[in-house]
Amino acid sequence: MQHTVMIIEDEEAIALMLRYNLEKEGYNVIVESRGSKALAEVERNHPSVILLDWMLPEISGVEICKLIRSKPDIKTIPIIMLTAKGEEEDKVKGLTAGADDYVTKPFSVPELMARVKTQLRHAPEPSSEKELVFEDIRMDMVEKKVFRGDNYIHLGPTEFRLLKMLIETPGKVFSREYLLKNVWGDNIYVESRTVDVHIRRLRRALNDYGPDYIRTVRATGYSIDVNPQSEE
Repeated sequence: MQHTVMIIEDEEAIALMLRYNLEKEGYNVIVESRGSKALAEVERNHPSVILLDWMLPEISGVEICKLIRSKPDIKTIPIIMLTAKGEEEDKVKGLTAGADDYVTKPFSVPELMARVKTQLRHAPEPSSEKELVFEDIRMDMVEKKVFRGDNYIHLGPTEFRLLKMLIETPGKVFSREYLLKNVWGDNIYVESRTVDVHIRRLRRALNDYGPDYIRTVRATGYSIDVNPQSEE
């Protein structure tokens, strides 16, 4: 199963560089730039390892680290602290806060990838779920079937993959570009509006048996939510 690495970093260039290299290694990557939102995103996504910047807006990486370690359901997630601070006492402060490793900027990308792999050896394997559930929607991942309540929902393979991605992280807004890359694949050329067509098909199939949970965010993308409030 694919490991998820969460990057909590407000410097866009560094976040993009890390995302590129991590995705090249085959990891699923989530980026959060706002310190105030970081803890909620960790709780929502349960990543396999966290790359956490020391200097963040609103709340420091050290404080976020302490908060993560105080939460029973996420406290064991490995954390690698990223920082421009290189003094020994700063390293001690970060490790004392609960970080598992510490990398000083500027860092070597190969070294950081090696450190991520080291931490993942101690991380629990991602669960191989046989079933995904969101409200009254149930996905049988073994037989590749979808049900809404007691009703079987016939979906094509693309709609099935779209629904799986949405249900795995409820509330997260996926851009059309991200969906194209992760549902259709890098080597297949399709226009971004193709996503809209398949989302409409998915909606029609699901909504025959219940309310619409798919949220449209204008000019951005889609998510699945109990209160979607779509911006058409």
